[in-house]
Amino acid sequence: MRRTLLAGVSGLALAASGALAVPTVTSAAAVGYPVVHPAVADYSQVSTGTTPPTPAQCASAGRRCFSPQGIRAAYDLGPLYANGFDGRGQTIAIFDSYGSDTMAHDLHVFDQAFGVNAMCGEEGVACQPGMPTFSELHVQGDPGTTAPPSTSQGTGQESKAAWALEVALDVETAHAMAPGANILLVSTPTAETLGVQGLPALMNAEQYVVDHHLANVISQSFASAEGAFASSQSIEPLRHAFKSAALNGVTVLGSSGDNGTAGSVKTPVKSGGSTLPYPSVEWPASDPLVTGVGGTFLCTDPAATGGRTVDSTDNPAACRTNAGAAEVGWSGSGGGFSQVFDKPGYQSALPAGSTAIGAKRGVPDVALQASPGTGALVYLSLPPDGSSGLKCGATPCSTGWYDIGGTSLSCPQWAGLVSIADQINGGGLGQINPALYRLAADPATYAADFDDVTLGNNTTDPTVPGYSATTGWDPITGLGTPNAARLLPDLVSAAHAG
Repeated sequence: MRRTLLAGVSGLALAASGALAVPTVTSAAAVGYPVVHPAVADYSQVSTGTTPPTPAQCASAGRRCFSPQGIRAAYDLGPLYANGFDGRGQTIAIFDSYGSDTMAHDLHVFDQAFGVNAMCGEEGVACQPGMPTFSELHVQGDPGTTAPPSTSQGTGQESKAAWALEVALDVETAHAMAPGANILLVSTPTAETLGVQGLPALMNAEQYVVDHHLANVISQSFASAEGAFASSQSIEPLRHAFKSAALNGVTVLGSSGDNGTAGSVKTPVKSGGSTLPYPSVEWPASDPLVTGVGGTFLCTDPAATGGRTVDSTDNPAACRTNAGAAEVGWSGSGGGFSQVFDKPGYQSALPAGSTAIGAKRGVPDVALQASPGTGALVYLSLPPDGSSGLKCGATPCSTGWYDIGGTSLSCPQWAGLVSIADQINGGGLGQINPALYRLAADPATYAADFDDVTLGNNTTDPTVPGYSATTGWDPITGLGTPNAARLLPDLVSAAHAG
């Protein structure tokens, strides 16, 4: 693989509007290497303090905000929890650049606010036998979450404090979905770049976790367009951790991206970027050894905790204009067909009515809520010098509650679901894609286990065609979203049957 010491892009490049800006490459030598970024599409600080915002506060920001209870109801987690299945005894490894110095504190505030199970490792929590643990692993050292000096002339990718929001999103939402599972936050001391610093460092960290049997599930909220790599062959040396995971019963999940079908290639520092002239998918979600996770608008009532209740009256517009639909394919959900990987055998049989998958791998495999307009609430307290780099409008953000969207939301929540399936199984299921497609190929189990999302389109750039959601599998939401109480036990059975 061609390498360059400084190749790479900003990890969490934040615009003054509060949405993610296009990341910036750090070296002229980086041409041909990919844009890599956390798949957080958009965020809004909804309130300050430790008390979660009210529905009215969310509505004033043009959003409907989901608490853990609202999400659990939408995906039917209640029966699993009632039977003691909450991920206990399993471990989710979450990979993020830099980590966050305040994560133990922020997790405690989140859990207290929503009544989610406390974890050993949270700030101020006395550990008890059987309690799930939160821990952090800095495989290559811990640089500390501090902002660059005010005199820095850098591009912003080393603004470590700006990564804290991504970390909070991943940890808090995975824990909310699987409150009994252990969470291992694994950080690397540099931004997600491709040279000797970024993606190789992350893949080496994943290899370490697999080799030392530290987790059953790996969650990856980062992605790069396949066409942004120097060549298809340059991806292969990065796949070693996925191959090891498949041999060691570890499930690997990846966000499908937040740009629909529009992939990006960067040019030298501060020279802007360019859009690939064809529909693109993003790696690692496109890897056949990874479960690619796409996204939806979750058009249900966030206050309904007893079950899935459709809400077609509140924001966003996609929910109001699709009356009666519980979910609509999110326009930003990455999806399409790989330019690199052939169609795996498990995608040969699809539900009736599916979008056809030709000779190449189709992305994503599954989906969950991801639209910023129907996002999840996350708590973040910024480090003492960390407000620079994280802007809310024209001013620095502050400690408080954020509503966040993106496939960086759907991926860690799916990791939580897999940990529950692992508990039912009595250990790691490993690669779950063959079992998912085996279930979906049977009309009866597909209807019972998945919520088929048939509305939406993922065109984000008018110059790059997107795809429409269809019955069965489609290049926006994959097989659809889970009816967890039915899908997870059936997933275990299908994995053994295979």
